[in-house]
Amino acid sequence: MTVVIILACLFSLLLARVPVAFALGFLGLAMLVVGGFSPLMAPQSVLSTLDGFILLAVPLFLLMSNVLLKAGVGADLFNAVQAWVGHWPGGLAVATILSCAFFAAISGSSVATAATIGTVAIPEMISRGYDKRFVYGLLAAGGTLGILIPPSIPMIVYGFVTEESVIALFLAGIGPGLVLVFLFVIFSMFYARYINKFDKITKATATERRASSIRALPSVGLAVLVMAGIYSGAFTPTEAAAIGFAAALVIGGLLLRTLTWQGFREAAQESMVTTVAILLIIAGAKIFGKAIALYRIPQDISLFISQHFDTPITFILIVSVVLLFMGLVFEALSMVLIMTPVLLPGAIGLGFDPIWFGIYMVILVECALITPPVGLNLYVIQSVAKAPLSDVSRGVLPFLALMLVTVALLYLIPDLALYIPFKL
Repeated sequence: MTVVIILACLFSLLLARVPVAFALGFLGLAMLVVGGFSPLMAPQSVLSTLDGFILLAVPLFLLMSNVLLKAGVGADLFNAVQAWVGHWPGGLAVATILSCAFFAAISGSSVATAATIGTVAIPEMISRGYDKRFVYGLLAAGGTLGILIPPSIPMIVYGFVTEESVIALFLAGIGPGLVLVFLFVIFSMFYARYINKFDKITKATATERRASSIRALPSVGLAVLVMAGIYSGAFTPTEAAAIGFAAALVIGGLLLRTLTWQGFREAAQESMVTTVAILLIIAGAKIFGKAIALYRIPQDISLFISQHFDTPITFILIVSVVLLFMGLVFEALSMVLIMTPVLLPGAIGLGFDPIWFGIYMVILVECALITPPVGLNLYVIQSVAKAPLSDVSRGVLPFLALMLVTVALLYLIPDLALYIPFKL
């Protein structure tokens, strides 16, 4: 009964349009007071949360991705990939997906990936005769690769909350990320070949391929530098983010000479706004998490799960339905912060690896990014394309189904996530 009352209060606050961070913080503080606990636990929780070294990676990765966005790196990546695969069936769609994957490996931000590649790809694909809804859905879904293919801001937050290795989470995201890219590519080629008629692109010449590849080479090198440094242990994710930001300045300001002072100011301002929003949500979720822990709600839910859903498959099905439902009203980071302390004890009790469970949650959080009414990527693509939200929402449905297929494959083949970090 307590859980129902708490959820009813939370949804009431959200329906009243109270910002997520304040809804979580105020509700957590009220729970502490009503439960007879010291309200001083709230500021103590906030201070201990925001003092974490690993969280420094969040603003630094955001700075890196926004600097690259303002420097026009997305266009260079898209043109280079298009030069190599543009003549394939559905080549522009394939180039869009691969460009999203490359930019995701640099930025770690879903919104930045969708905005950067969408600005270039949407007008190009529509002018070639691709169906608008398909294009919008492709870009909205392709942008979600930004939080699965490492580095990933939600993975950093999950690792911070659970005290699991962020590097292990990054490594675990590679396999499912590549599977999702493969499924998107196969579907796009099938759609372009048998359903949608479009204007084919002539095969690029060797000179065009060489020129576009050289132009994109610094950005690809940045992705390699960041990932290789993290995986080799040369530097931590936070240090990798700082190095990546510095390298992005060099690429945009010195090598490509496309980053202006005004662009840098806008990148810094946008990163600051997003960082503050993320940290406020983390702070509010920490207070809420402290309160539900003192109320022993995670333990009660774990007991309920063990009594009623005593097999892994039923647990995963129920949790998937819950997370998909929450994705209708919560944005991605809030879902990770609210649901991880509630669900993880039950998952561990049923034998699920916490790293595997983190990747599973991130994929379902990806689904939240493209489900209305609060799917951020839908609004990003709507803004970039100046299109009706209904068209974007309908366009993502087949890609949403492919994400759920990936969840099923991850359950059936856990080594998709666990092989690289623990067995390779």
